[in-house]
Amino acid sequence: MTLQTSEKESNRTDGGPPRHVATDLTQGHPTAEIMLGDQVYRLRITKAGKLILTK
Repeated sequence: MTLQTSEKESNRTDGGPPRHVATDLTQGHPTAEIMLGDQVYRLRITKAGKLILTK
């Protein structure tokens, strides 16, 4: 999966870390899988609009 940088992400002028829109990561689904090394994490957007990251 390749993520493209949107204008919202690339225009950081405060020197802070990269910023991503959660709904862009999930591409319209309620969840997305994120890999770190050989570990897979699940990012879930709840009905209340909260984020949950689980291993």
